[in-house]
Amino acid sequence: MRSIDLSAVTWRRSSYSNTDGGQCLEVADNLSAVPVRDSKTPDAPALILRPTTWTSFVTAVRRDELPIC
Repeated sequence: MRSIDLSAVTWRRSSYSNTDGGQCLEVADNLSAVPVRDSKTPDAPALILRPTTWTSFVTAVRRDELPIC
């Protein structure tokens, strides 16, 4: 499996993260994959998803099919 250097990416907080500092999902855009991390532990490994997998996840969240807790 090839590794992706994430040291220079710009992370943004997902609009689905809550605003009280609890659930803080961050993603990085404009890559061939979609890295996802927990903002509370930015030095922990990121989850790397295929763009189609990320789209399916976001679609399910929008439909309220997945609990975000």
